[in-house]
Amino acid sequence: MSASAGTGVFVLSLMSIPICFLLNSLIYNNRDSYRAIGLYWMGSFLTRAIVYILGNAVGKYGTQVSPLFLLHMLYISVSVWACLRIFSQPSTREVQLTSVQEAERKSLLHRPLDLLFIIYLIPAFAFCVFRGLVVLDGSGEWCQAYTRQYEPYLKDPSAYPKIQMLVSLLYSGPYYIITLYGLMVPGCEWMTDLTLVHSGALAQAQFAHIGASLHTRTPFSYRVPAGGQLVFLLVNILYALVPQALCYRCCSRPALFLRPMPDKKTE
Repeated sequence: MSASAGTGVFVLSLMSIPICFLLNSLIYNNRDSYRAIGLYWMGSFLTRAIVYILGNAVGKYGTQVSPLFLLHMLYISVSVWACLRIFSQPSTREVQLTSVQEAERKSLLHRPLDLLFIIYLIPAFAFCVFRGLVVLDGSGEWCQAYTRQYEPYLKDPSAYPKIQMLVSLLYSGPYYIITLYGLMVPGCEWMTDLTLVHSGALAQAQFAHIGASLHTRTPFSYRVPAGGQLVFLLVNILYALVPQALCYRCCSRPALFLRPMPDKKTE
């Protein structure tokens, strides 16, 4: 991998920032804008901090941990506190009662976009579980072949990819199941906030994982083989971008996820 390619990986790793800003500017304004940035960035920051702390503790750099490492625990605590505070703030977005009722009357067959997202969530869940099994030293033939041909970085002794996949397994796995329910059953008011947190977390995780898998500082034996780069990029970029599209769908058309409230009577 050339120096110019390494620069490209570095630029790619920063793409989560403009994507977050663009998504936010397209959907929100005023108070909801701060809420959206807050939830998006909380997911991104928490994922990065958790993987960094656990990776340093159990990986090959564990013996080099300094006392400053403890400051990251404070960062996580503050992030969790801020996330809970943002969750507790009510959204100011108003949706007409008729829009909510109309959205709830539509069956899944009459919501083709939601149906596509449901179809995506099933293999996404399987992919999440599969990579979790790979880093847990799965002995299956598929695990070995996938690691050898497409993602040898999963076996990097730094432990960062292993922690990342385990965090994804424990976090994204349940999320996909819950989201399936939220897309099929109207009135799940938590859907919008949950997709914001998850899309931010997954954007951070995937851009970091893609960059590290191709970076020149990653040992050659753990980089993506030239023959598998196209498949690797296609699968991992798709895995990162579809949740952003789902987040946009939930935020821009939230009627399905709201419960109808009776209009206030005026005297």
